[in-house]
Amino acid sequence: MEEFSLIQKITLGVVPVVFAITVHEVAHGWVASRLGDQTARLLGRLTLNPIKHMDPVGTVILPLLLLVFGGFIFGWAKPVPVDWRNLRRPRRDMALVAVAGPGANLVMLLIWAMFGRYLIAQQGTWGDAVAPWFYMVGVGITINIALIVLNLLPLPPLDGSRIVAALLPPRQAAQYNGLERWGILILLGLLATGILNQIMLPPMRFIYQLVQDFLLR
Repeated sequence: MEEFSLIQKITLGVVPVVFAITVHEVAHGWVASRLGDQTARLLGRLTLNPIKHMDPVGTVILPLLLLVFGGFIFGWAKPVPVDWRNLRRPRRDMALVAVAGPGANLVMLLIWAMFGRYLIAQQGTWGDAVAPWFYMVGVGITINIALIVLNLLPLPPLDGSRIVAALLPPRQAAQYNGLERWGILILLGLLATGILNQIMLPPMRFIYQLVQDFLLR
């Protein structure tokens, strides 16, 4: 497969990265709306317009740096606001809202994988014209795998912590959620020290191997 320039990589990678992050957040807001909290809807966050969800660092700078310099690609958007007091069954429903984000990424991962399989079937017909699409599929698969694994980590405010909190007794859940004020700093520290790579790469490789087996089957 041909080697792409920096501008080409950014051009081909921006769509799957922004789409993965945006749909993740919209899924949170949509499920919250269905369960009784209309905060995200009233603030105009139930939209696929990426500008409404973009975080300068998490949606633009970090994914682009990872895309250019290698390593797995991930990022984040501005969290969709959810007021747990409006939910019908707050503890259960917060867990369902949390699961919606990685669940949306799983659906997108399957879509990219099916598109990749279609490209493989058409490769002989399209020739070299298929290469840019393959690159885009690779980014789409990678970003969605990364977002699934990252967001299921049990570190507040990541989605995995909402699931854990729903399983804890109320007092312990409140203490656990108190870590949220330090969550992003802890996450960036894990990234800078390489510990986050060590945590995420094994499950990412496992999922990627499943996808690769599907593509080549």
